[in-house]
Amino acid sequence: MKLEFTKMHGLGNDFVVIDAVHQRVHLDPARIRQLAHRRVGIGCDQLLLVERPQSPTADFRYRIFNADGSEVEQCGNGARCFARFVHDKGMIDAQRIRVETAAGPIVLELESDGQVSVDMGPPRLSPEEIPFEAKGRAISYALQVDGHSLQVGAVSMGNPHIVVPVEGVREAPVERLGPLIESHPRLPQRANVGFMEVRARDAIGLRVYERGVGETLACGTGACAAVVVGRLQGLLDEEVVVDLPGGRLMIRWSGENQPVIMTGPATAVFEGTIEL
Repeated sequence: MKLEFTKMHGLGNDFVVIDAVHQRVHLDPARIRQLAHRRVGIGCDQLLLVERPQSPTADFRYRIFNADGSEVEQCGNGARCFARFVHDKGMIDAQRIRVETAAGPIVLELESDGQVSVDMGPPRLSPEEIPFEAKGRAISYALQVDGHSLQVGAVSMGNPHIVVPVEGVREAPVERLGPLIESHPRLPQRANVGFMEVRARDAIGLRVYERGVGETLACGTGACAAVVVGRLQGLLDEEVVVDLPGGRLMIRWSGENQPVIMTGPATAVFEGTIEL
């Protein structure tokens, strides 16, 4: 099987994007792991599939697979690359693109400056929706990790996130605590883990240990989740600049039951064909 692909990234969070509308694609977890491998494959954090929509109200269906072969519900940086891909490939002319995902519909908008804005929908805040085992909804939860009690935030942006406040992201114990929290017994579907440093009411630093991947240079849904948690705890304003190792995102959330809007870049790196 030969597959045409495009390698893309959003702030260094990198993707293999495959058009499954105009070519036949059959991928199992083993093949996805092969494609994602940085030594024997193309190399990526996630593989993105562009498919025909199942709903008449959507333009495309968007599927996301982690480097370990597992399928996940949502990816914000991937969504921006998805929008850039379908537009640059001439698959759609509209600047506003309606996409269905496993987490529900999202709307992508190509901005005049080349950036992409994504309407991620409202965050899910109740523990059963995240999912996260807790007695009830709270703005922070005590989580026992490695013999210590951490106060963390929990939210779903279509995928589960735990947000850990830290004094500084540079020194944050991402590699030590990330995998322990990701697979914590209170997280039945595992979770992405964000380490957030609040620098001002309109600025945070963030590092994210992504479920099924490890630490990445940027995580769009992680940036959204961190701002939501910071807003709920009264630490942040409506518009927040999020600095990640790979670059900067702008996140806007006006509050309860309102959608989170993420704006940032999406870049094509190279195109190719691979034989599996």
